[in-house]
Amino acid sequence: MSATLDYKNLEDTQLVELAREGNTRAFDELVVRHSRKLHATLYQMTDSYDDAYDIAQEAFTKAYRALRYFNGQSAFYTWLHSIAINHARNFLKKRNRRVTFSLDDDEFGDHAEKDSNMADESYSSNPEQNTQINELKKKIDEALKKLSDKHREVVILHDIKGMNHTEIAVLLGISEGTLRSRLHYAHKELQGLLAEYLD
Repeated sequence: MSATLDYKNLEDTQLVELAREGNTRAFDELVVRHSRKLHATLYQMTDSYDDAYDIAQEAFTKAYRALRYFNGQSAFYTWLHSIAINHARNFLKKRNRRVTFSLDDDEFGDHAEKDSNMADESYSSNPEQNTQINELKKKIDEALKKLSDKHREVVILHDIKGMNHTEIAVLLGISEGTLRSRLHYAHKELQGLLAEYLD
């Protein structure tokens, strides 16, 4: 019977139930469905395609083994994302280095298509504007590197990935009040670091 299922049209909750019953094709569909988005976040946290891939694989493996503990109170992707971020945090602690991300990375950037649609049509034909925008991207990238890991994390999830406060709070296991506080101080620090470019 499972051979006739159209896995692509099933909801995540249905795929999870099938995977719990030992249906590996159902879990494979969850992997395909969420890999790109997960890789994008992990790349932004680690600044490495290889590390992002390895951490994502670990997260999927752990999620598969722990499916019986998934209670469905949050979306499957939120639960998976939480597992992946915990793995990334542990990885970064072991490597003892600061994380970076690139605003102009197109391979994993979820917002690349939206950004291109919103771009000024004169952008490509204006070399001076081109240079200014590229310079600003570099400055923002450098400023983000100077934030603490906790502050950078919420900026990436909220400002870059576009997640709302509730989603991020659940994902990171913190209160929305704590999240708002971190975002406030992160934004304040970024404004200070980028003051000369924001005038």
